[in-house]
Amino acid sequence: MIDEQQPAPASLPGSKDSRNSQVPVSSHPHEPGRRFGIRDGLFQAITQGGGEQYLSAFALLFHATPFHLSILSAIPQLLGTWAQLLSVKVSHWFPNRKAQVFWGIIGQSVSWIPIIALPLLWPHLGPWLLIAGVAMYFAFTHFASPAWNSLITDLLDPNERGMYFAKRARVMAMTSFLTLCLGGALLSYFEHQQLLWIGFAIMFLTAGLCRSASALALAQVTDLPSHELGDNPTGFREFLRTGTSRNFHYFLLFSGLMHAAVLVAGPFFVIYMIQDLQLPYWEYGTWLAAGIIGQFVTLTAWGQFGDRFGNKALLTMTGFIVPVLPMLYLISTAWPFLVIVNFFGGVIWAGLSLGLQNYVFDVVQPADRAKAVAVVSIVNALGWAAGTFIGSWLIGTIPGVLQVGAIALQPVSNLPFIFFLSGALRLLVSSTLLGTFREPRDVEQRAHRHLFWELPLLKPLSQLALRRPTGSNP
Repeated sequence: MIDEQQPAPASLPGSKDSRNSQVPVSSHPHEPGRRFGIRDGLFQAITQGGGEQYLSAFALLFHATPFHLSILSAIPQLLGTWAQLLSVKVSHWFPNRKAQVFWGIIGQSVSWIPIIALPLLWPHLGPWLLIAGVAMYFAFTHFASPAWNSLITDLLDPNERGMYFAKRARVMAMTSFLTLCLGGALLSYFEHQQLLWIGFAIMFLTAGLCRSASALALAQVTDLPSHELGDNPTGFREFLRTGTSRNFHYFLLFSGLMHAAVLVAGPFFVIYMIQDLQLPYWEYGTWLAAGIIGQFVTLTAWGQFGDRFGNKALLTMTGFIVPVLPMLYLISTAWPFLVIVNFFGGVIWAGLSLGLQNYVFDVVQPADRAKAVAVVSIVNALGWAAGTFIGSWLIGTIPGVLQVGAIALQPVSNLPFIFFLSGALRLLVSSTLLGTFREPRDVEQRAHRHLFWELPLLKPLSQLALRRPTGSNP
């Protein structure tokens, strides 16, 4: 599962003059475009929190199987990322990147109509029609992604990207949290009225309207920079062969395999929560929201960490913690415990997602960013699809009881075993690949044992522990 409160810096933080200047934020030459990036994040978060996060729950309304859920998770992402390749290929059809992003957002907005209408009209085909509608939605989402990332990064200095995207992600996290809570309460109300489909319809139509609002906000921005094409070859093969570094190639491998390891478990938490544990929708929504809160409270610190120590250090620190998260679901089924686990999951995923996103911007030339984003998304989608299908196969293969000597582990289903296996695969990916690529920027160097105490939540605790009592001797 990727915003903040401080206004974006008015001047480039990488120079001495910028640190001493008192230029108002509004004087930045591309400030309206930077503000649009934050507003777009807000509208997108409503769409995610009240739409995307509940798609799997909507599928269960039509008796979707684990296989349906794996298809729902994998195929839309896979088709959507091929849309990124198409997006780069046909970018010259559009007068500018703004137009390309605008029509991609409009397509996302319209896609919510078939997502909600087709399964309700033909419920016997509901899971498959939902998959088709979601595939259309993600195709438009990914079609706009390369141009959007290229456009926004042109508005930012390399040393402020971490803080800007953390600010945007924090806005999204808080908005998603509120939307998730409202969505869970809305579904619980209509479930009590035995009209659950009406709750989903209200949420999904609201999601579509919010994407339309984002398109309207973009239409009002007139000062976006033009796109300068580089001298590198335009073909993706040539880009990978001559326009990228060894660091980028190993990063691709790490990112794709990490997605595969994560998605072995990812699509099936909804089954575990709603069907196996039989949580009401408000408890399921709260569990989702806990992860969003974890992101919200730490995104600023993660952005500062990445800007100061580099995104490779960010990936290293989070890459060795994220394997522990799914393993914890073997310990207990108590709802408060699950909420706490997902809160810390949000904390770690906030840093890992920020590092995965920003490392791409650092490791390639500015003119190649759109191609790089498309290539990374394709590799991630292949890993995403492989992981979901492996997870679906494991559900029918792994037994529900594990006998170790005289001790028998028998959770409510075999899903906690699959979650544990996902964690083991994540650890294998991190331990074998994180040492194969390097930080491309000139950043502050620290040993990993010292970086550990710079992590969000840990840093303020360590500062508090080391603080001298008032009046103590020096």
